[in-house]
Amino acid sequence: MASSDVKPKSISRAKKWSEEIENLYRFQQAGYRDEIEYKQVKQVSVVDRWPETGYVKKLQRRDNTFYYYNKQRECDDKEVHKVKIYAY
Repeated sequence: MASSDVKPKSISRAKKWSEEIENLYRFQQAGYRDEIEYKQVKQVSVVDRWPETGYVKKLQRRDNTFYYYNKQRECDDKEVHKVKIYAY
């Protein structure tokens, strides 16, 4: 299987917040499954991150507009259950 054709094998929902869930939330807000799909679609090797927290800083949507994110947590507890976790 080519690395540009990676498909998830399973999916689950987030139960509680973590730093990983925060970053998945940001990718999914921008219309991507996760960092893997973002890198495939946008042909980038590095995602912009806040140096202090490691959270995603900026993402380019599929329509080429940008989402900018804060340094602090943006995924509220009431939004956590909406985050999908993909396993490869």
